[in-house]
Amino acid sequence: MAIDADVEYKSGFILRPDQYYSPSYRISPFQTSDIATNLSIVKQNKHAKFVWDRFKNKEWRFTQTGKHAIALALSVLELTTESVVTVLTTSGNKYVSKCVTEEIDKVCSWSREFCEKTEAIFVIHEFGYPFRDLEKIRSYGLPIIEDACHAYFAETPNNDLGLIGDFILFSLPKAYPVQLGGILAFNPKYKVPKSDDMDPGLVDYLSSIMGFYGAQLDEFRNMRVANYLSLVQRFDTIGCRPWFELLENDVPGTFLFSPPEGANLTGMRQHGWDHGIECSIFYGEDAFFIPVHHRLKDSDLDYFLEVFKFFLNQ
Repeated sequence: MAIDADVEYKSGFILRPDQYYSPSYRISPFQTSDIATNLSIVKQNKHAKFVWDRFKNKEWRFTQTGKHAIALALSVLELTTESVVTVLTTSGNKYVSKCVTEEIDKVCSWSREFCEKTEAIFVIHEFGYPFRDLEKIRSYGLPIIEDACHAYFAETPNNDLGLIGDFILFSLPKAYPVQLGGILAFNPKYKVPKSDDMDPGLVDYLSSIMGFYGAQLDEFRNMRVANYLSLVQRFDTIGCRPWFELLENDVPGTFLFSPPEGANLTGMRQHGWDHGIECSIFYGEDAFFIPVHHRLKDSDLDYFLEVFKFFLNQ
């Protein structure tokens, strides 16, 4: 019996599969099997006491999500509706995720420029690439919030990620095989309340999982960089180039690349989704991103290449 006319078999991979037979590749390392694994980990009750060494002289809170961490940081800065939060990003691209802007909009206004009403700085370490000159923005003398949702494994050349800002926040699903969870670390001079709606069971759940994987974090970091470099080599063969220059301590949260000129990025995104690959457009730029996390194998990277090569060659 012939394969369905809409389905293609290429180099060992099935392209244009039935939607119910698609794989599932996420930006997060979470997989369905982690539901059972995490239940087993929580029962071991091995908490993540070691994690906080990186936040020197800071206190911290678990939050439900990275967005909750943003809201919590903003809530203690005593901003008014007349205040402005100036948003800086690694790339300087004018696009800012709604995850950030919607939380700021609940409190005050935001801008990509400094102005007389700027009362806080929000720095986004985009896609795991830390902001390139953190020390410089300290000179403004304003409260600094560092958004490191994609940069849990990364560091700056000066090893000051999370140390310059008054607040630093992370999204745990970007780093661990979990479905929710965030961290807000902060300067003790700020009185940050504990979240009333934070389930104590969730705190134990997140702490146990982070404790379980703690000894493997260096391995995860190295594997992400290796996967990134492998994707750079693979996608170079189809005319795609990495968007950022990779500095020594960068650990990409995604593989962000520039497709060939004229590529239909909207169609490319839908094609990726149809093949079970979480992906999207870096809006405002001719750039695109796909997963690069530490649980991906060479065969997964080969699949990504074959999927997008098929699209670009159509």
